[in-house]
Amino acid sequence: MTLELIWFLLWGVLWGVYFVLDGFDLGLGTLFPFFAKNEREKRVLYNTVAPFWDGNEVWLIAAGGITFAAFPKAYAIMFSALYAPLLIILFALIMRAASFEFRNKVDSDGWRKMWDIFQFLGNFVPALLFGVAFANIFQGIPFDANGVYHGSIIQLLNVYGIIGGLFFVINFAMHGAMWLSMKSEGHIHDRAINYAKKLWVFTVALAIAFLAATAIYTDLFVNYQKSGMLLVIPAIGVTALLMVRIFLAGGRNHLAWISNAISIFFIIMFGIVGMFPKLLPSNLDPAASVTIFNGASSTLTLQIMLGVVVVIIPLVLLYQLWAVRLLMHVVDDEVLDSDESY
Repeated sequence: MTLELIWFLLWGVLWGVYFVLDGFDLGLGTLFPFFAKNEREKRVLYNTVAPFWDGNEVWLIAAGGITFAAFPKAYAIMFSALYAPLLIILFALIMRAASFEFRNKVDSDGWRKMWDIFQFLGNFVPALLFGVAFANIFQGIPFDANGVYHGSIIQLLNVYGIIGGLFFVINFAMHGAMWLSMKSEGHIHDRAINYAKKLWVFTVALAIAFLAATAIYTDLFVNYQKSGMLLVIPAIGVTALLMVRIFLAGGRNHLAWISNAISIFFIIMFGIVGMFPKLLPSNLDPAASVTIFNGASSTLTLQIMLGVVVVIIPLVLLYQLWAVRLLMHVVDDEVLDSDESY
């Protein structure tokens, strides 16, 4: 029980960290065609996230790897039931990676425009589909006792799934706008803050809609009704989201971004804790649901992996903190004129 619980919480934490870190990449890429007005502004946006996006995706690999190693049954069903959207996400992320490397290889407006489109799609599509996928996981996926999925990608685009997808897109876009405000100066900096303030209104509206839909379409609140102490999780998420606007109004953009990061993390944990002890609920046959008990690897496997994670995860965190501290400078003309710029 103890090992399974530890790994369940680690599983949730890694997904939460991934969305906090890659969320601003995905969000800023989603804003790309609406924000950047000329070539210089496009390059500012590229160079704002270029040093960080690939490091942030390490957490996606870690979250997927832990799902595979610690809960192989959940991994098998998840990557079977959600095969189509996950494959689309993979192709989109590949397009995003390629856009960074190939955009400036040819001196052609048409060539750059093509990669700019890939940059937008490579961020918008994953943001949307991750929200759709997690919303469907929260409400349950139609699979039977044999793990066979009885549905289609169209069924994933249900009311709750679409609300979850839109919430991810808008929240990440705000997250990206605040990141841009910290990495830019002048009129770009000012516009980024204005974008963040406007997107905050839509984020709050979608957060309310998502929580209301959660009460209607899922049983996530059952655990919170059983233990009132757990309500601190959604309370922190909501409070942090409200604090974003206060910090933006006070010009404390770093605190606004950190506050939204806390909000994203605790909203993800709200869903994860609400599912406990389920990892992958089945709305076709509740008895077929994958839990931390029937879906976990052997005790020895969990013990060995825990020892590895205790060493590796802190090292990754230290590396990313070092990278952020080293590269957290404003993208100005000096950066754009350097040989390393995009």
